[in-house]
Amino acid sequence: MGTVFIMKKLLAVIAVIVCTVSLTARAEPRKHKLTPEQKALKKEILEKYDINKNGKLDRRERASISKEDRERLHQAGLDHKRKKANKPTN
Repeated sequence: MGTVFIMKKLLAVIAVIVCTVSLTARAEPRKHKLTPEQKALKKEILEKYDINKNGKLDRRERASISKEDRERLHQAGLDHKRKKANKPTN
């Protein structure tokens, strides 16, 4: 009877771990809603720098953004700098 209790306890612990992992894996970061001013600035910058008119700024288009416009994006809270993973040096 002792082994049955241990097995049930072990199964309960495993079930909790599986549920926790699956909930954590499905969690997505929440996106905050843009203010009307932020939306207008984003639209302005997109229209100004989207050379190929695909509705997105690719790497080259983002690189061509002027210093003044970068500052405006920063002040509006729209400068999403991506963190790069630490790459090992060989």
